[in-house]
Amino acid sequence: MKTLLRTLLILLAGSCLCTNPAKAQNKQLKPRLVVLTDIAPANVEPDDMESLIRLLVHADLYEIEAIIATSGWNSSGGPYPTSWMDSIGTVIDAYQKDLPNLMKRSAQSGFLPLKKENRQQQLGYWPSADYLRSRVMAGSLELGKDKLGEKNNSRGSDFLIQLADEDDDRPLWIAAWGGANTLAQAIWKVQRERTEKQLKAFLDKLYVYTITDQDVSWGDRGNHKYSSHYWMRQTCGKSLRFIWDESAWLSQCGLGSSRWGEYATHIQGHGHLGRIYPKNKYGVEGDTPSYLHLMPNGLNNPAVFNEAGWGGYFEWGLSPDGETSCYTNHQPEVKKISQKYENYFYPAIFANFAARMDWAAQGKGNRNPVVIVNRQKGLDAVSLKARAGETIQLDASKSSDPDGDHLSYHWWILPEAGTYAGTPEIEHADAAHATLTVPADAAGKTLHVICEVTDDGQPALKGYRRVIITVNP
Repeated sequence: MKTLLRTLLILLAGSCLCTNPAKAQNKQLKPRLVVLTDIAPANVEPDDMESLIRLLVHADLYEIEAIIATSGWNSSGGPYPTSWMDSIGTVIDAYQKDLPNLMKRSAQSGFLPLKKENRQQQLGYWPSADYLRSRVMAGSLELGKDKLGEKNNSRGSDFLIQLADEDDDRPLWIAAWGGANTLAQAIWKVQRERTEKQLKAFLDKLYVYTITDQDVSWGDRGNHKYSSHYWMRQTCGKSLRFIWDESAWLSQCGLGSSRWGEYATHIQGHGHLGRIYPKNKYGVEGDTPSYLHLMPNGLNNPAVFNEAGWGGYFEWGLSPDGETSCYTNHQPEVKKISQKYENYFYPAIFANFAARMDWAAQGKGNRNPVVIVNRQKGLDAVSLKARAGETIQLDASKSSDPDGDHLSYHWWILPEAGTYAGTPEIEHADAAHATLTVPADAAGKTLHVICEVTDDGQPALKGYRRVIITVNP
């Protein structure tokens, strides 16, 4: 009997890996993420290595399905040197050493067996280093749409097809830190081997966020028609949700460079990951917005591109190649909107990173507030219906902080995401309870309200919740 009881206790301990205070949020599955990176040694270009370090201290928020080394600007027009992939291993090795501390953030006591890690992971679960190593591979090593074809197949392109074919309702997000030639090759292969209906089903699973167009050499970066990105937009049209960012990565690079002292103080040297975090050569972490857009923090639905989150703001329009269309922010009026939010959110984004580096170094630190609006838990937007002229009650008083910190509140309207052009005043906007009177001319429109909750920890961290008010016609 004692042996049976001991066995049951061991099994229970192994199944209760995560006891994060934000229990309601942890029942949600992580978003699926594939990284295409032209990562290079730090003395060549440290940018991708910096972004990978930040990603791994947020690994409890993403199901990192693959880290695929690809061609890009770093390879200077030639084939990607596969020896550069060693930098991925260096980051994962450091992550493994910091894992015991990082896991304390969500009270995780162990890892799922590798077979289960390969399935679906819940928010709050820190993947093992062995899992991550099993997901590192090479993709397309050369640049340009002319390389597409049988000889361009790779383990990475085949694995993308395998991931999209899995029985999983979640979108598969492809973050292109370098060129997305590997994704283009996967589409090329499916296009030739499957029916049109099957191709559509394959594309329906995919979302791609490209950090500019890097499927060209740096010296020829304006020649977009050479790129497989051009081929994908031309071939797939709106069937492939294609983001071409020309704003958030530039803001991240510029703001990071101008505030490098903050990185030197709060990031470098913090834990094993901090010890390998390299000094910037040009910009800082230009690829990071590709997964900030996807971050499950209650601020935005990444599949709705104009909601404006930590990864920028996008609208459907003509791309910089002048021929194809996609979701982009290169147009001056759209870029202005995107930059407004990039600058606004940057301090909160950096604080989030700094707090997690504290966990990596010390096994303790600050954690984000859990925002509950009108008694609705979780991260999804709170949907309200109203009549023109009606007063809406907004209540975040049930919000909490896992560390017991004092909370402050700020409610604000994000006009670009809604269909109502104005910004009606929110009464008591800096209190847990606020009210908003729907404008008389808002019939048939939508309003997006952001509840921003800040704790008084060190560093101060934020939690968000979006409220979408649909006004009856």
